[in-house]
Amino acid sequence: MSIRKSALQAIANAQHDLNRIDYKKIRLKDLFGDHVFNESVQRERLPKPIFKALQRTIKNGEALHPDIADSVASAMLDWALEKGATHYTHLFQPMTGLTAEKHDSFINPSNEGKAIMEFSGKELVKGEPDASSFPSGGIRATFEARGYTAWDPTSPAFIIENPNGATLVIPTVFLSWTGEALDKKTPLLKSMEILSHHALRILKLFGNTAAQKVFTTVGPEQEYFLVDQNFYLARPDLLNAGRTLLGAAPPKGQEMEDQYFGTIPERVLAYMADCETQLYVLGVPVKTRHNEVAPGQYEIAPIFENSNLATDHQMLTMEILRKTAPRYGLACLFHEKPFAGINGSGKHNNWSMSTDLGENLLNPGDTPHENAQFLVYCVAVIRAVAKYPELLRVTVASAANDHRLGANEAPPAIISIFLGTQLEDIMEQLEKGAPTSTKHGGTMEIGVTVLPKLPKDAGDRNRTSPFAFTGNKFEFRAVGGSQSIGGPNTVLNTIVAESLDYVATELEKHIGSGKDLKAAIQHLLPEILKTSKKVLFGGDGYSEEWHKEAVEKRGLPNLRTTPEALPVIIRKDSIELFTKYKVYTARELESRFHILCENYVKTVSIESKLVVLMAKTMVLPAVTKYLGEVASTVVSMKAAGVEPGAMGDTLNHLTTLANGLYKSLAHLEHAIAHVPHGTLHDETVYLRDHVLTAMKEVRKNSDELEGVVADDYWPLPTYREMLFIR
Repeated sequence: MSIRKSALQAIANAQHDLNRIDYKKIRLKDLFGDHVFNESVQRERLPKPIFKALQRTIKNGEALHPDIADSVASAMLDWALEKGATHYTHLFQPMTGLTAEKHDSFINPSNEGKAIMEFSGKELVKGEPDASSFPSGGIRATFEARGYTAWDPTSPAFIIENPNGATLVIPTVFLSWTGEALDKKTPLLKSMEILSHHALRILKLFGNTAAQKVFTTVGPEQEYFLVDQNFYLARPDLLNAGRTLLGAAPPKGQEMEDQYFGTIPERVLAYMADCETQLYVLGVPVKTRHNEVAPGQYEIAPIFENSNLATDHQMLTMEILRKTAPRYGLACLFHEKPFAGINGSGKHNNWSMSTDLGENLLNPGDTPHENAQFLVYCVAVIRAVAKYPELLRVTVASAANDHRLGANEAPPAIISIFLGTQLEDIMEQLEKGAPTSTKHGGTMEIGVTVLPKLPKDAGDRNRTSPFAFTGNKFEFRAVGGSQSIGGPNTVLNTIVAESLDYVATELEKHIGSGKDLKAAIQHLLPEILKTSKKVLFGGDGYSEEWHKEAVEKRGLPNLRTTPEALPVIIRKDSIELFTKYKVYTARELESRFHILCENYVKTVSIESKLVVLMAKTMVLPAVTKYLGEVASTVVSMKAAGVEPGAMGDTLNHLTTLANGLYKSLAHLEHAIAHVPHGTLHDETVYLRDHVLTAMKEVRKNSDELEGVVADDYWPLPTYREMLFIR
C-alpha cells in the first residue's frame, strides 16, 4: 500500500478526543494570566518599595538595581514552585526568526547530601547560552561561543506547563560577548525608546506634559493552514520545507468563495478553543478566530498590546498553535505559500502609537480636520513611509514571502498608503491650506423595517494596500505568516521616529521664530504632503495600471524579489539612519544582510534538493510503474489483433510527459551543481534566476503527470485531499 493510501486509511479510522476542556466548570476570565508573573502578582508578592522600583523600571525605563533583582527572583521562585515549576529558562529570539531556550534546574545540592531550590537575582538577570551555532552574519567567528541573555522586565515571566512538570520562562534579549545584538528583541526595544523620545517632544508642544512615555502598539493577525497530520507526514516537502513543492491544482479550490468566514469544522474548532485557553492562561489577549479565504486556512487575532509584549506573545501564539495541533491529529503550517494556486498566509501588523496615559495618537476623533495633534502624527507616518518604502519592503523579504507578495491575494511589493475617503479628503484640504470640514459616513438604510439603521464609516477599506489606515491604526499587510513581527516593527518604529524628529525640530524652529503652534503646523504639514503624497493611493493595488503609474509616474520603487530588496540594508542612507538613532550599528546591519542572504540561499537550496528527491524516488517510480502497465496493455491488445487506439495515445502522452520530467530534472540538477562561488548575494540572484526557474519546470511536468497517472499509483497526498479532509 502506498504512503498516500496508508495516510487516507489512517484518517478514515482515526478518532479524536474533541472534548478536552469543560467550559461549564472553568471560567476563562479567572484563567486569564494565571501563569503570568504580572503586575497583580508582583504587587501581591513583592515588598512595596521593591514593587514600586520594579514598576518604575517597567514603565519608565529606570535602571534596575541588583538588590531589587534578588528580591524579584526570590518572589518569582516561590510563585513558580507553587505552579509546579522545576526549571527556568531565558527565552530569546535569535536571528533564526524562532525562539530559543536552555533550561536550568532550580535544584542545588546542599552540604547535608540533600537539595534546596534556589534562584538568584544574578540568574534572573543574566544567562549564558552558547552563541556559536546561532546566525550572527559574521559578527562572531565559529569558534567564539560566548553569548549573553539579559532579562527584559518589560515583558513578564510566565509558566509553561509540560507533560512532566513546568518551566519558568523569562523573556530576554540576546547579545554577543562583544555587545552586538544577535536577536530581534534588542533593536525593537531601542526603536521603541527613540520613537517615544521624539513623540513626546511633539506632545509637549501641544501642552501635554503629563505623558511620560509613548509606546507603539501592535495587534498581529496570524493566518495559518491546518492539514491532517497523516498527510503532513506523507509529504517530504511539507515536513522539510513547510510548503508543497509538487502538486496539481484541485478541481475545486477557493473559487466558490464558500470557505471565508464559513462554519468552522468541528475538529478545527476544538483545536482553536484549546489553543485559546492555553493562551489566556499565559495572558495573551486573543480575540477573534475564523475561516480564512483558502480551504484549510484559518486566522487568530489578539487585542492590541505594547509592541515588545505583542512580539513576545506572537511568538508564543505560533508555538502554541504548532505544538497543540498533533493532539487533534493535525499539523499547523505557517509558510507564506504552502499550496500553489490558492491564497497564502500573511500576518497583518496593526500598528499605532499610544501614551502611557492611554491616549491613541492615531485616533482621528469625530472631526479629524480639527484634530491638529492627530494630523501631525498621521502626516509624520506618511512622510516616513514615503521616504523609506524600500526599508519597509526589506522587512518582509524572504524566499517564502516572494511566492505571496504581488499575487492577487496579498499587497504588491510596491509600498503605498491607503487612507480612506475621509482622510484623503482632509489631506487634500491640508495640502491647500487649513482643512475646514470632515466627511461623515451617515447611516445605512437596509430597507427592512425591523432592522436598525447602521452607522456607516466615512471610508471603505482596501485589502490590496500594503499599508492601510483602518480607523485608528495603520495595517502593514505585507508581513509574512511565518515571520517574526520584531523586524518589521523595529524598522517601522525607526523610520517614524526619524520623521517625528524632523517634524518636532521644524515645529520647534517655527515656534522659536515667533509663530504660534497652529501657524507652524499650517506651514509645515502642507510642505510635507507635497513631497510625500506620491505614496498615497486608494485604488486597486493589484492592477497593471497602478504598477505602471507607481513606477513610471510616481517614481516608487518596485523591489519584486528578495535578492532585489536585500542590498537596501547596507546602503549608505540605511546605515546613516539606524546608526544615527542607535537602533543598529553598521556591523549589525551588515550581519543582517548576510543572514538574510544566507537564509534565502539555504531555503532555495533545500527546496531544490527536495524536488529532485521527491521526483526521483516517488513520482518517477509511480509513473514508470503505471507506464509499464499501460505499455503491457497496448502490447496485449496488438497481440490480440485489436487496435490500441486511445490506449496507444495514452501511452504516447505518458511517455512524452515522463521524458519531459526526466529532462527538467536533469536541468534542475545541472543548475544546482553550478551555483557560482561568489558573494552570498550573487548566489541569491543565481538561485532566483536559474534554480527556482528549473524547479518550476519540474513541477509543471510532475503536476501534468498527476492528472494522467491512475489514482491508485500516485504516491503523494493530493491537494483535493489535503485541503478538504478535515
